[in-house]
Amino acid sequence: MSRIFDRADTTAPWDYVFNLGGETALSQTPELYRLRSYTLSTVLAAEAAQRNCGVFIEVSTGMVYSPTRTPPRKEGDKLKPWLKLARAKLEAEEALSRIPGLNLVVLRLAHVYGEYDSGFVAKALCLARVYQEQEREMKWLWTEDLRINTVWVEDVARALWRAAEWRSQNRGAVEGGGVSSSRRPSLIGGVGGGKGDDGPVAGTAVFNIVDRGSTSQGTLASIISQVFGIKTGFQGSLISQFAKLNLEHVVDDLNEDILQPWADMLAKKGITRPGPLSPFLEKELLKDTDLSLDGGLFERVCDFKYERENGLDVQGVKEMVASYEKMGWWP
Repeated sequence: MSRIFDRADTTAPWDYVFNLGGETALSQTPELYRLRSYTLSTVLAAEAAQRNCGVFIEVSTGMVYSPTRTPPRKEGDKLKPWLKLARAKLEAEEALSRIPGLNLVVLRLAHVYGEYDSGFVAKALCLARVYQEQEREMKWLWTEDLRINTVWVEDVARALWRAAEWRSQNRGAVEGGGVSSSRRPSLIGGVGGGKGDDGPVAGTAVFNIVDRGSTSQGTLASIISQVFGIKTGFQGSLISQFAKLNLEHVVDDLNEDILQPWADMLAKKGITRPGPLSPFLEKELLKDTDLSLDGGLFERVCDFKYERENGLDVQGVKEMVASYEKMGWWP
């Protein structure tokens, strides 16, 4: 902790502490997530509070909400994490909200995209590159209206800083911001405390970070079709229902079809260090679950405006591919 928090020039504590750490790989064990995400967050936050740091920003995920299709999830809505990673994040949110003296803000992010991204959107682009090479139609499971809400990485960076500024100026409002019932949303977005899926204690500053684009699978399929010049479509309800019942086998078959062609493409281009990019699919990634968030609270309370408020578009995808080519990752 001293290597992280001690300052060479002064004994004064840090004004802002941002925690973006934690395990990001999917389909890991709950024990691993608890060690690398939950414990990481709680140890850092406890140290920040002990050292009287000004503000602690915890980056969480929008996957902590119940994945109901409509309407978009607000900060006080039902919590039901649908990934093991998200459950660890939610447990960390609650633990942090109970640390005395911690000036906390929790930011729940949608799918982040942008230059050098290797997450959800990047996997779709890697798949599209393979289908482009093979001149095949790229078909998606589930439906085109399945929400996969997004936020641009530079907007995330700006939101982090704005949240810290807001929290440093509004500590009193936060302390009095909760409501009496432990199961109702607080005035600033948190929900009541307890164990399980209750989330942070009432009065905790919790905000969704998401653009206004309402990005869906259909949106991403259309963009990929334009950028890669391939046909895209959806499998239909019968095949999707079969996939839901046999998801593990479906994922294994998809990876078998994709990974070798991807490796051959890398070898053909002489790429020996492809960086973090991979078309490898995890079972958790292909769940029929809706990431649909309402980010209006953060915009109103913190007077924030997204520079790319309309969501993922052709320009954004082209910038991502250009960044991969620049790094020598792209076959």
